[in-house]
Amino acid sequence: MNKLSTLTTEMRNEKSVAIDSMSTIDILKTINEEDMTVAQSVQQVLSEIEKTVEVIYEQLKQGGRLFYVGAGTSGRIGIMDAVECPPTYSTSPEVVQAVMAGGTKAIEKAVEGAEDSEELGANDLKERNLTELDVVIGIAASGRTPYVVGALQYANKIGASTVSLTSNTNSIISKHADIKIEVVTGPEVLTGSTRMKAATAHKMILNMITTTSMIKIGKVYENLMVDLKVSNLKLKERAKSIVSTITGSTYDIAEQTLECTNYEVKPAIVMIKTGITLEEAKYYIKEADGFVRQAIELATEGGN
Repeated sequence: MNKLSTLTTEMRNEKSVAIDSMSTIDILKTINEEDMTVAQSVQQVLSEIEKTVEVIYEQLKQGGRLFYVGAGTSGRIGIMDAVECPPTYSTSPEVVQAVMAGGTKAIEKAVEGAEDSEELGANDLKERNLTELDVVIGIAASGRTPYVVGALQYANKIGASTVSLTSNTNSIISKHADIKIEVVTGPEVLTGSTRMKAATAHKMILNMITTTSMIKIGKVYENLMVDLKVSNLKLKERAKSIVSTITGSTYDIAEQTLECTNYEVKPAIVMIKTGITLEEAKYYIKEADGFVRQAIELATEGGN
């Protein structure tokens, strides 16, 4: 196994060697300047992210699921992205899942030894009933976490699609992945503190992966979240605003229509845009595989 000290993420950053003697503002400037390089690092791996999204899109269409697997900060980043999908896109919690070394109790406090077990990584995926339709993204800034290695090995054995996400080139986890996303963010301001630049890059990439995948399966109309799950007052107001904005209707009409659809945004848009009933709107949305734009076109053609 590669020595930890030889990894890019473990090297010392020459720009911050004297950080312990800097003023507050100079510490902040140093961190900020290093953070500015993260987006550029992500830009270098867009083609690998594209390949990942295309695989996820194809598998989701067939009923597959997306799994993030990680330990520590990497596991927590996966959880952050996964838990936002149901309220944002009305997906089932089963569609995007995060699997973390040590389980949910490790979110707040590290579980000793959990990340060092390949067997545990494999077993945690077994418990999720992984299939060949699923996609597994193993996340590890170092690229060498045994828990993630074990999960990817098991996923390959099952025939699932596999992706590695790391901040070191030629990483160990990448040897077990179909697609390798190695976003090199360089030495951290605090040596080895990969919750900083590496984690920021990984969070950006996961945002890109789920957002783009959900757009491609019809969860977005124009640049608005038309499949959001209305679960509180803020989201209820957002739903009214979305319907009003897209259809050009008054706020009152948007509210009345949403009351009829039980605050489902997609049928409300189609109903107002085409003048059809809720039942008809749902029919055309289904015919259009969930795409609002196509549903409106189908409803318009059907009425002519």
